[in-house]
Amino acid sequence: MSLDRRRFLQSGTAAVVSLLAQRHADAADPAPSEPGRSLGFTGVPASLRDAVVVPPEYEWQLLYPWGTPTGVPRQPMPAFAPDGSNSAADQALQAGMHHDGMHFFPLATPDRALLVMNHEYTDEQLLHADGVKEWNAEKVRKSLHAMGVSVIEIQRTARGGWRQVSPSPYARRVHGRTPMRIAGPAAGSPLMRTAANPAGDEVFGTFANCAMGVTPWGTYLTCEENFHGYFGGPKDAAKTATPAQRRYGTVPGSQWVEYWRFDERFDLTRHPHEPHRFGWVVEIDPFDPEARPIKRTALGRKRQESATCTVARDGRLAVYMGDDARFEYVYKYISKDRIAVTSDGPQARANSRLLDEGTLYVARFDADGRGRWIELTHGRHGLDAASGFADQAEVLIHARLAADVVGGTKMDRPEWIAVSPDGEVYVTLTNNTQRGDFGKPGPDAANPRANNFFGGILRWREDDGDAASLGFAWEHFVLAGDTDQPASGARYPSPDVDLFGSPDGLHFDRGGLLWIQTDMSGQLIGKPPYTALGNNQMLCADPATGRTKRFLTGPNGCEITGCVVTPDRRTLFVNIQHPGESRDDGEAKHNSAWPDGDAPGSARPRSATLAIRRRDGGIVGT
Repeated sequence: MSLDRRRFLQSGTAAVVSLLAQRHADAADPAPSEPGRSLGFTGVPASLRDAVVVPPEYEWQLLYPWGTPTGVPRQPMPAFAPDGSNSAADQALQAGMHHDGMHFFPLATPDRALLVMNHEYTDEQLLHADGVKEWNAEKVRKSLHAMGVSVIEIQRTARGGWRQVSPSPYARRVHGRTPMRIAGPAAGSPLMRTAANPAGDEVFGTFANCAMGVTPWGTYLTCEENFHGYFGGPKDAAKTATPAQRRYGTVPGSQWVEYWRFDERFDLTRHPHEPHRFGWVVEIDPFDPEARPIKRTALGRKRQESATCTVARDGRLAVYMGDDARFEYVYKYISKDRIAVTSDGPQARANSRLLDEGTLYVARFDADGRGRWIELTHGRHGLDAASGFADQAEVLIHARLAADVVGGTKMDRPEWIAVSPDGEVYVTLTNNTQRGDFGKPGPDAANPRANNFFGGILRWREDDGDAASLGFAWEHFVLAGDTDQPASGARYPSPDVDLFGSPDGLHFDRGGLLWIQTDMSGQLIGKPPYTALGNNQMLCADPATGRTKRFLTGPNGCEITGCVVTPDRRTLFVNIQHPGESRDDGEAKHNSAWPDGDAPGSARPRSATLAIRRRDGGIVGT
């Protein structure tokens, strides 16, 4: 094991020691004392200001906006071109667009770390100098380079802030054209084979990267979410789309961008298996720039949201995942074998098979507050050739259809999942305005509101506190919304709660505080029924009391996402995604120039990473 990975494991960020000891507290953790749980910061009001607003006793620092050179060694460092004229080659060496999930990996050198983050999707109007007036192959390449993952090195400054280290031997971009392996039960399946890769075990790229996870052995798991929008074809070919293609949204004519015209692998009529190679959890080793990323097919294919790792009582790995679409499911994967631990802790190579050999489950939430994990294994629960599954590979490639067969509970857009220090599991259910519509599933116990505009957070505790259990008890932590609107059905766990809607990102810090981030649609912010909620925001909650306080509000049109607190709890990293995003009559508009301009139109808005700290250097959240 490298010294750098050892530093990460020993830092407690991965919570390896405590997890493998049935979650006993790591002696190095800052104690979850009352000051750490008090939410003593000055809450900020809901706001429609085109600005980042934090409590007055805090300050924020702009760290890594779109277009910043990543600092790859022995490569050019192209500066961001404010007019959008950077080339595709430039973009492959710069911060991507639309920052999302993120994690902090301490290095062996004191006060240095790797910050790894996702870049979810592209705004083609901003990305190119002439917007979308004309598509060509260079634009396709640039767009693919603007998604994926950044690995950057950062260093703490003398006054407690952070700066990017550039160049860095660790720095790299993983993007939509990066070579990577396919592993697990679906690798080599006929449904994974293409003309370019007849073996079905290699693929170019990862994109649509939303939430994430971190393994106990120090690797990063990036999740491919809305991959479907990048595949297309002639609209008249839609009539031949299969039920599986329709369920996954890979239907000719429904594409968001015109990749298929200039990169044939995105043409569904020519390469119908290529979309099967996306929608996976991808493992990246941030400490080894030469290591190829690996798509882990045992975790199932879906619009992948979150890959939150924890450790079962017997030492096996458990991974919690959501599928971010209306009426989709919550999943859990349990490895076949235990995590291998040496005197240096878990090692990546020794545990590389844990994400390939195991069992995938889907959650059923029953009306009595109990739940059950139902196995998605070929030959069980009706998953056989008669129901359309020839083998386990097809069960995993079409995990959504398998979950339908076994009777999982259709949820209101399950997104980020976080596990508290005491083992409770929380999932955000962002919204579902179609629940109860004609022909659509109606309310149920876990999703109790028709036309659910505001979403909520649900939590459960596995039986015996063991992540390998197949039964659990669940409850609603919050049904979000505006309590002044009786029709919203909002219910909070405590009267001492600041209002919010459409929860998305979740993160537990080491003191047990829960950080909540929201993602209301940019075209609806400030309009009924969201008027009182202002711009998207981040809140901090004490799960023990339900007390929840607004900590940050963001610029116009943005989503607040990607959250991680350093092991010493002195810095909070947050991503501001797609500032200015709005729509008018279906046409993209931008109502912000954050962070570079003073007014809309004065600069291209740029997604960016912020480092937030208390001015006195104290613990964040207090």
